[in-house]
Amino acid sequence: MRVIGAADDELTIFERSSPGRRAFVAPALDVPERPLDALLPETLRRNQPPRLPEVSEPEIVRHFNRLSKRNFDLDTGFYPLGSCTMKHNPKVHERIAALPGHSKLHPLQDPRYAQGALELMWRLQEALSEIAGLPHVSLQPSAGSHGELAGVLLTRAFHEDRGERRTKVLTPDTAHGTNPATVTMAGYELVKVGTDARGNIDLDDLRDKASDDVACLMLTNPSTLGLFEPGIEEIERIVHGTGATLYYDGANLNAIMGISRPGDMGFDIVHFNLHKTFTQPHGGGGPGAGPVAVSERIEPYLPRPQVVKRPPGAGNGASGPFYDLDYDRPKSIGRLRGFQGNYGVFVRSYAYIRSLGAAGLHEASQVAVLNANYLLARLRREGVAEYLPAAYDRLCMHEFVLSGAPMKSELQIRTLDLAKRLLDHGVHPPTVYFPLIVEEALLVEPTETETKETLDHFADIVAGVLREAREDPEIARHAPYTTPVRRLDEAAAARHPVVRQPL
Repeated sequence: MRVIGAADDELTIFERSSPGRRAFVAPALDVPERPLDALLPETLRRNQPPRLPEVSEPEIVRHFNRLSKRNFDLDTGFYPLGSCTMKHNPKVHERIAALPGHSKLHPLQDPRYAQGALELMWRLQEALSEIAGLPHVSLQPSAGSHGELAGVLLTRAFHEDRGERRTKVLTPDTAHGTNPATVTMAGYELVKVGTDARGNIDLDDLRDKASDDVACLMLTNPSTLGLFEPGIEEIERIVHGTGATLYYDGANLNAIMGISRPGDMGFDIVHFNLHKTFTQPHGGGGPGAGPVAVSERIEPYLPRPQVVKRPPGAGNGASGPFYDLDYDRPKSIGRLRGFQGNYGVFVRSYAYIRSLGAAGLHEASQVAVLNANYLLARLRREGVAEYLPAAYDRLCMHEFVLSGAPMKSELQIRTLDLAKRLLDHGVHPPTVYFPLIVEEALLVEPTETETKETLDHFADIVAGVLREAREDPEIARHAPYTTPVRRLDEAAAARHPVVRQPL
């Protein structure tokens, strides 16, 4: 028999199991027992009981508590994950989303009895419309990648309605990986557009590839390099000159909201990441949402049903405005998901927009850009640029890309080694090896919710790791040392995932 000590947290919940132990025992039935066949057909029942651990209630609580402490999260420390905007999520939004009127509203409720929820969704649509500079919004898509798919399907519907058959979609070579995946899922051929020496879209390459069979250009602005496209007006002229649509990947909207609008740049379709820009918890704290905003010419194809505001007395008996679901959309691309989207996400994002207002959203973007440029300058001041220079040395937006190529050749440590060593200092690593066009890339996004002291601390840690590597690169090569698990074979894990414990 093995004695379990207080510090022994290596045992799994199955190893702590003891036959017959229970966290809860139900009282004896005080109603007539019914045959199991009357409740659940035999064909739907298990052949054997599920393999579950038998533990007490305190052991269950301690199990999940231990698991929570093994995670790195935004409430634990700095999380400068590039292109993902892992910013602080105000806790008051969680309380608002948990109010009974929000959390207990049945998704099949008749619109007459869900007026508050529908009004909130309609007002969120209006707010996102203003932020994007486009008149119409659908909240249905479930995430950024889902919003991308909606955008490309809207593009397809637009061209097919005009009797056009287009086969290609253009994306920059710096695009998020979901962009080419979306293009393939939508049945289009992917055509990559190159990047010039300044980190912008190569306009000559774009002109060469913008043919009459191109359906759309998918563009992130600022780009994944953290740079704003100074040639955006010329890009719009080139793309629209071929009859194609211009699609805006909203992953980096955190840099420009309240300052510039994609619709004013000429974009036809915009998707939002409510779980990046508008403080819905990201990643494991999900789910997300990826609403799309569109121009007038794309509006007929929006998913159905659409949340609409009907005037008083419009056949519904209401004395005031009536919020409804509009299914009468003959050119719609159809329903993208069950019900109307992730409603709790809408509540949090609407609360964020209303609490900040237009001036607050403007300031949030300003501070995001300020923090990124301050951190880049601070790293240079610490001498980091000798080994980790900026991939494109110009004013960045909300994030920036460093190249670890000099660090690899001179200090013999890779970007991955640096990232793993940061974990030992209580900092989550930035995005590594992306964008792919930058050798040994390190993509850093500090966000607007971090303090100057946090940014200074991060710069000091990076500089310290590089000083350490000059003396002994082996330390970084075998990091991390303080995490629950050491360095894993990530390539093997991706190729041969173990998703189920053998019986």
